[in-house]
Amino acid sequence: MDAFGHVNHANTVTLLEEARVELLFGEATRLGAGGMTRGVVVARLVVDYHAPLVANGTSVRVAMTVREMHAASFTLDYSVHGGPTEDDMVAATAQTRLVPYDTENGRPRRLTEEERDFLAAYRSNGA
Repeated sequence: MDAFGHVNHANTVTLLEEARVELLFGEATRLGAGGMTRGVVVARLVVDYHAPLVANGTSVRVAMTVREMHAASFTLDYSVHGGPTEDDMVAATAQTRLVPYDTENGRPRRLTEEERDFLAAYRSNGA
C-alpha cells in the first residue's frame, strides 16, 4: 500500500499481470490455445483510477475483455473491482496492447488461428 493506505500503482499493475497470465497462459492452454506461453509482450499499458483500492482482506476481481484483435497484436480491457461481484466498486480500468513474440528469433509474430479463436470468445460487445 502507498502512504495513503491504498494499493499502489505497481501492485495494481501486478494484479493486471496476474489476471492476464491466468487468462493467456492458463485458460488458453487448458482450451488448446497454448501458443502464447512461448512469448507475449506488453506494448502499451494505460491505467485509469476511479476509486481507492484498499488491501483489507476482501477479494479483488479483475474482469477482462478483448477490445481489438489484429494479425500480430490484440488489446485487453480490464476492470478492477474492489470485491468479488460485478456490483462491487470499480477501482480502476486499464488497457494493454499485447504482441505475440517469438522468443527464439527475437521478433514479434502473428497470432495463430487457435489463439485468434480463443481471444474471440472474450471479445467485448462493442468490438
